[in-house]
Amino acid sequence: MAFDADEEILQDFLVEAGEILEKLSEQLVDLERHPDDSDLLNAIFRGFHTVKGGAGFLQLEALVNCCHSAENVFDILRNHKRKVDSELMDVVLEALDHVNAMFEQVRNHEELTPAPDELIARLDALAQPEGEGEPAAAVQPEQEESEPAEDGGDITDDEFEQLLDALQDEKSGDAPQASSAGSAGGDQESSGDDEITDDEFEALLDQLHGKGQFAGAPTCEEEAVSEEDSPAAKAGSGGSDDLITDDEFEKLLDDLHGKGGSPTAGGEPSAPKEPPAPKQPSAPKQPASPTANTSKPEKSKPAEKPEAKGAAAPAMPARDNAPVAETTVRVDTKRLDDIMNMVGELVLVRNRLQRLGAESEDEHMHKAVSNLDVVTTDLQSAVMQTRMQPIKKVFGRFPRVVRDLARNLKKEVNLVMHGEETDLDKNLVEALSDPLVHLVRNSVDHGIEAPDVREKAGKPRQGTVTLSAEQEGDHILLFIEDDGAGMDPEVLRRKAVEKGIYDQDAADRLTNSECYNLIFAAGFSTKEQISDVSGRGVGMDVVKTKIGQLNGQLSIESELGKGSRIVIKVPLTLAIMPTLMIMLGDQSFALPLVNVVEIFHLDLTKTNIVDGRECIVVRDKVFPLFHIKRWLVRAGAGQEVPDNAHVVIVAMGTKQVGFVVDQLVGQEEVVIKPLGRALQGTPGMAGATITGDGRIALIIDVPSLLQHYG
Repeated sequence: MAFDADEEILQDFLVEAGEILEKLSEQLVDLERHPDDSDLLNAIFRGFHTVKGGAGFLQLEALVNCCHSAENVFDILRNHKRKVDSELMDVVLEALDHVNAMFEQVRNHEELTPAPDELIARLDALAQPEGEGEPAAAVQPEQEESEPAEDGGDITDDEFEQLLDALQDEKSGDAPQASSAGSAGGDQESSGDDEITDDEFEALLDQLHGKGQFAGAPTCEEEAVSEEDSPAAKAGSGGSDDLITDDEFEKLLDDLHGKGGSPTAGGEPSAPKEPPAPKQPSAPKQPASPTANTSKPEKSKPAEKPEAKGAAAPAMPARDNAPVAETTVRVDTKRLDDIMNMVGELVLVRNRLQRLGAESEDEHMHKAVSNLDVVTTDLQSAVMQTRMQPIKKVFGRFPRVVRDLARNLKKEVNLVMHGEETDLDKNLVEALSDPLVHLVRNSVDHGIEAPDVREKAGKPRQGTVTLSAEQEGDHILLFIEDDGAGMDPEVLRRKAVEKGIYDQDAADRLTNSECYNLIFAAGFSTKEQISDVSGRGVGMDVVKTKIGQLNGQLSIESELGKGSRIVIKVPLTLAIMPTLMIMLGDQSFALPLVNVVEIFHLDLTKTNIVDGRECIVVRDKVFPLFHIKRWLVRAGAGQEVPDNAHVVIVAMGTKQVGFVVDQLVGQEEVVIKPLGRALQGTPGMAGATITGDGRIALIIDVPSLLQHYG
């Protein structure tokens, strides 16, 4: 391995190849649904080819070999010599898994583990034309084609010589002047060197396309020839320059090899191997090599001689405009985190100044604080934007997850995705990955029925899982929907009793919505058989815990026989949080605003006792009531309960409860600071912040608080 290569080059490879490999997984699954999409086939071929090229430069042989074999398969596919089917895709996706594994090893500077020889052999077998009688002979041309591709050309030295020979044979009688002009130029400039000159290349194009179409400024020999050309040719040459475009070069190859195929694809040879006798001196043996490699403008070799660069000039695209300056810059994420922390400190100072400004009578002070507020808000928004990533980073893996799981379970499932460009904080993108995988796998395994069952129920054999995202204010909403069997509340109630989560009476009182939320209980599963996909009752419990840690909310809607829908609501960022500041005694606390439903003033003498718990009735709804001061403030338990107090209704999922507080301070954006080592893991505490008056306030973790105290 060449990890001693320039670190900057390695990092560039990791960025570029990482993006390509992310796309490849999605493109391959898409190809299985649209096997005749030639643009998709070409894009996948280019993806493997680009990764192979970068790996070859870094001398990562194991990665090169695997990409090379996969690339050969797609070259056969794009030339329509084999059809895409599920078995072929299984092999290619397995190869992609090994490429991804090796890529991670490169990222971690570890020794590469090559793909198994058996896999490479299966890929090589698929790189043969379908039904070919002589597989060994069929594999060889693919290998011959892909080797020169590494050097940047699509045509080999021998083929280019055949091109020259064929043209000389066909045109020697018709265009003796052009041949002599080409050979004269060759004799004058090559002088024993093995390079092909500009004049020889021009003569070659003239013989193929006719004089004038690609002609540049005529040399003295060419002027003599051009005088004999037709007026139409003169008119054609008047408006053109000496550059050849990619399309024109492709046409040149098509004229030689026939349309649609690469030079080695086995098409009809329009350049017959004739005896060497008629060869003219204008087609020397070796000059073909540098021209063949440099004629494709996008892949020229850096270590060529000056003459070779001159020969490539006709194939280079025109560059009239000045080079465009780079508009992007790569920044370490740690630096972005540091900037976010500093903006957080600025927000705290802004809050403090706002509090002081409100107490001041000075008009100039009010204006200055107001301007600072505007600038701080804009700066906070701008820094958050730099940390934003499209949720496509998470969604991109699901086509492969659904495809593999559906084949494993013998189901037919189609994945539909919406809102992939929705942006959210990069930390959330990483944190949401695992919960979404659990939920999508759950939809395929539990939700979508087997094709035969769906058919009997009057549904299409293929089920649909829909994954969508949208922004709502300062939150992101994620939806995972399926058109499967839905959930039966009665089955869930029975399972809850069997698992000992509820007794029969309590289970009977559960609403349908509460029944659906049972699937998030630890150890709860409706699956009778434990498999490698589900059945242990841990996946959905992990989802609920993770979403709770992100200050998010989960809700489920389901209809028996129609399907289910899971909604996740998470904040846009984890660094700065809008809160409701409250006072318990003389201590400040912050309630995350996402949990707050409503606030009202209550006469505490009108409460009721239900099942031994204090409750209040608001608009015909019953809410359990908790005096959190008794839990969070020392000596708070011994104080008398006042007749009147403020009550904050907070929600966790579908459950809502009331918190009695002493005083409401108001809404405030706070920066979450982690608790010190001595306080880490304190029940009911999510972190701490500094309030506008400079005091420290603890941020309440509502689910944890109720789980521990309630």
